[in-house]
Amino acid sequence: MQDSLILEQPGEIKLPDAELFFYPQLLESNQADILLASLKQEIEWTQNTIRFYGKESLVPRLEAWYGDPGKSYSYSGIHMNPKPWTQNLIQIKRAIEPIAKVNFNSVLINYYRDGKDRVAWHSDDEKELGQNPVIGSISLGAERKFKMRHRQYKTNGLKYEIMLNHGSFLLMKGTTQHHWMHEIPRTSKPTDPRINLTFRIIK
Repeated sequence: MQDSLILEQPGEIKLPDAELFFYPQLLESNQADILLASLKQEIEWTQNTIRFYGKESLVPRLEAWYGDPGKSYSYSGIHMNPKPWTQNLIQIKRAIEPIAKVNFNSVLINYYRDGKDRVAWHSDDEKELGQNPVIGSISLGAERKFKMRHRQYKTNGLKYEIMLNHGSFLLMKGTTQHHWMHEIPRTSKPTDPRINLTFRIIK
C-alpha cells in the first residue's frame, strides 16, 4: 500500500504497471487563480444524464468537451461533440505538451461545484483514446483527493492516494489505464469549487 503524498519536486510516482508523473506547482498561483475564474465563466457547462442499471440520473458534476473538429468522445452512453478551443485552453495545452511530449487534440473539463460532486471508479480506456492513452490532468481550485487502485486490488492490495492541489499537473501514460482505476470521491468537508482539465488524444 502506498501512502498519500505531495511531492516537493516534480517527479515520477513509481507504481507497478503505471507511468505517472506529478508536478505539484506547474502553474503559478496567480496564473492558476486567473484561469480558474475565467474558465468558470467562459466554458459552456452541461450536466449530462447517465443510465445505470436501467435508471437515469444526473452526473454528479458539470462537464464540457473541447477540441479539434471531429474529435468526439463517448463514455457510459454519453456522447460529446467538441466545442472550439478557447484561448485559455490553448494556453494550458501549450504549457503541458512539452512535458507530455505529445500534441493533445481534445480536453474533458469537469467542474466540481462542491464536495458532493465526484467521479466514480473508472479508467480512461475508451477505444477512441488508443492503446496506451496519454492523459494530462490540470487541477484548479479546491484541493481534492485522487484515489487509485490496481485492477487486481483484491489480490495484490495495490492502491495509492494523492492530493491534487491548485495549479498541479498529473501525467498518466503507458499502461496505466490498463491496470489502474481512479476516482475523485465525495467529501463531507466544506469544499470550494474545483475545475479539472484532462487533455487527451482522440485517434
